[in-house]
Amino acid sequence: MARNGFYFDQDSCLGCRVCQIACKDVNDLPIGSLFRKVNTYETGEYPNADRYHFAGTCNHCENPACVNNCPTGAMHVSEDGTVQHDDERCIGCRACAIACPYDVPVYFEDEGIVKKCTTCQDKRDEWGNPPCVAACMMRVLDFGDMDELRKKYGSDLVKELPILPSASITDPSTLIHPRKSALSPDFVETPI
Repeated sequence: MARNGFYFDQDSCLGCRVCQIACKDVNDLPIGSLFRKVNTYETGEYPNADRYHFAGTCNHCENPACVNNCPTGAMHVSEDGTVQHDDERCIGCRACAIACPYDVPVYFEDEGIVKKCTTCQDKRDEWGNPPCVAACMMRVLDFGDMDELRKKYGSDLVKELPILPSASITDPSTLIHPRKSALSPDFVETPI
């Protein structure tokens, strides 16, 4: 089975949130709901303080807790290795949301179901990339085969950062070129 995922160049991310807006727009998400979130963090103290951003979404894990805990099969792994969601099979139990260590699935009360990033699988055939990747003006996001992404972006990539849960159980399909300060365990999340 193929394994597709995201690449994120954290060192070059400006925190502009265009990827977040593109995702919200294409998925017609209501106010307060996001599938891709950009968070900002600060670390260090003057004169060695730094600020960095993290643009995160579903990690389309190799061992997805959401899939393993979904009682209906609504959460499932597709042939391209991404974690997909079938709205018709979802009963809104939120077992996937509870199981996900990254807090990704979003419950839509008005529909009584959970939804999440699907890498805009329906748009990729037409556009070549998920809208979040296509919209990024700094080109810090990419999507594709994990082995190809590793070849393209080098060996200094990581799957986890101090701001994220451990990658050991789920094995996320996200490769990060980290900003040096983002490797520090001492950080504070800051508002926009």
